[in-house]
Amino acid sequence: MNEPTQSASIKQHVRNQIIIRASWIAIWGNATLAILKLSIGLIYSSFSVLADGIDSASDIIVSIITLVTAKIVAKPPNPSYPYGFRRADAVAAKALSFVIFFAGAQLAISSFTRLSGESLESLPDKFTFGVTFFSIIGKLLLATYLLKLGKTYSSSMLKANGLNMRSDVMVSVFVLLGLLLGTFFNSSLPDAITAFLVSLWIMRTAFSIFMETNRELMDGVMDVGVYEIVFQAVSQVGRAHNPHRLRVRRIGDMRIIAIDIEVDPSKTVLEAHEIATEVESTIKSILPDVYDVLVHIEPLGNQQPDETFGVSSNLLKDIEKTRKN
Repeated sequence: MNEPTQSASIKQHVRNQIIIRASWIAIWGNATLAILKLSIGLIYSSFSVLADGIDSASDIIVSIITLVTAKIVAKPPNPSYPYGFRRADAVAAKALSFVIFFAGAQLAISSFTRLSGESLESLPDKFTFGVTFFSIIGKLLLATYLLKLGKTYSSSMLKANGLNMRSDVMVSVFVLLGLLLGTFFNSSLPDAITAFLVSLWIMRTAFSIFMETNRELMDGVMDVGVYEIVFQAVSQVGRAHNPHRLRVRRIGDMRIIAIDIEVDPSKTVLEAHEIATEVESTIKSILPDVYDVLVHIEPLGNQQPDETFGVSSNLLKDIEKTRKN
C-alpha cells in the first residue's frame, strides 16, 4: 500500500505546483488588464470600461485566494483532518463565488445610481476601444488556460477561476458593444446601460460557481456512470458476490470508494481479505484517480433492509427502467 500512497503524494505535489503557477499567471495577467482598464476608464470617464477594470481587479483577489488555497491543500493529513485538506479547493471556490457576487452587486448599485440620477456626458474614445479589445484577447487566453488545467487536474478552484475569466470575456464584449453603440448614437447612455448588464452577468457567474461546488461538498457525484463501472469491476472478481451500498466521494482530484460485498461464509478471514484486496485492485485498475477503496465483507445472503445510504445495482436498474418509461 506504500507505493500507491507515494504515487498519489507525488501526483498531488505536481498538481499543487501547477495550480500555484497558474495562479501567479492569472494574478499578473489580471493586474495588467486591471491597471490598463481602470486608467483608461478614469481618464476618459467610461463607466463600462471602469466597471470592467473593477471586475479584473476582483479577479486578482480570486487568484490570490487560489494561490493561498493551493498551499493549504498541500498540507499533510493530521488527527483533526484525517482525510487531508484537498476539499479546501471546493471551499475556496465557494468563497470565490461570494467575492465575485459582491463585486457584481457593487457594480450594479453604482451603475443603476448613475442611470437614475447622474448626468451622462462622456463619450467613448479610441483608447477605450483599444483597451477593451486587448482585454477580450487577454481574458480569452487566461480562461482557456485555467479551464484546461482545471479539467486536467480536477481543480474546482481553477475551473471556477476559468469560468470567471470566460465570463469576463463576455463582459468585455458587452463593454465593446456599449462603446460602439455610444459612438453610433453619440451618447454615453449605452455605456452606463452596459455597465449595469455587466454587473448582472457577474452575479450570474458567481451564483453558477456557488451551486457547482455544492456537489463536492455534499459528497455528490456528477457522473453517475461511475457506479456501473465499479459494479462491473467487482463482477470480474468471481468470489465477490452482491456488491451493494456503494458510495463514491470526491476529495479534490481523487475518489474514495466504499462498497459492501458478500462472500461465502465458509471462507477464512485470510481468504476474505484476499477477495477484498482483489476487489480493490480491480477497481483501481479500471477507474482512474482512485485514492482508496474501502471494502466491507458480509456473509453471503446477509439481509439488512435498514441500510439506506449508498447505491445498489438494483437501484440503477430501477432508475434506468424509469427513464425508458
